[in-house]
Amino acid sequence: MSTPPIIVKRVKKVVGGHHGGSWKIAYADFLAGMMTFFLLLWLVTLMEPKTKAQVAAYFKKFNIFSKAGVSMLMEFYRTGKIQAPKVQTLTQELPPVKGEGEKFKKIIETRLKSLQEHVLVEITETSLKEKVVRIEIMELVNKPLFKAGSAELLPEGKEILKVLAETIKELPVFVSVEGHTDASPSRAGKVGNWELSTARAISAMLELEKNGVHPDKILEVVGYADKFPLTKENPYDPRNRRITLTIHYGPPEGFKAKAENATALIP
Repeated sequence: MSTPPIIVKRVKKVVGGHHGGSWKIAYADFLAGMMTFFLLLWLVTLMEPKTKAQVAAYFKKFNIFSKAGVSMLMEFYRTGKIQAPKVQTLTQELPPVKGEGEKFKKIIETRLKSLQEHVLVEITETSLKEKVVRIEIMELVNKPLFKAGSAELLPEGKEILKVLAETIKELPVFVSVEGHTDASPSRAGKVGNWELSTARAISAMLELEKNGVHPDKILEVVGYADKFPLTKENPYDPRNRRITLTIHYGPPEGFKAKAENATALIP
């Protein structure tokens, strides 16, 4: 009598096969991450230039070890007020503004020889406590400093701001950055002169910081559209398209008053 054959069945187990498995979870996480990323990009494009600058400044100075877990809103609910940032006072002796103004003129004449016609330096003394140098960085006929209808600086504009930044960063001063346009409607057709002037002022501020000017020296960054033309007799003059750097020697009383007024409005 023959022995019946022994048949061994080996079953290959496939977890999930082609219709399931852990890869689906990973893929779902990937899609969720991409959706969040593109949502963030979309929200950033909707932000005003001024808001973008404020967000950038917040994260530039953010420190998880400083007031961790306490937001400005929570502070408002607890105390009923929000303290405005204090304006730093200068401990160094005030330099003679006329001498410093002449220094800027000399630097422009020597280091920006081919671009000096773009720059106008004005020296004023508003009071005994505040001394000011205003530097107008202007566009000229067929000699722009920004791309048309854009806040992107051209190499000429970057070079002027770089040279000025190398001097400003060594001085005990504060700086206000203003953007101005002429009376022509924005060539881009999508943004107005208010947005364009503000965006250009922010670009100038970022270029100053890139070249060593400490963010704490920046008092304000504003755009004035065509409301303050340099040449009032011709509102379409290309020189009205400009960046104005106001350099404050000494505590800027006007800016301090603005901060105090803003604080007073908060109950």
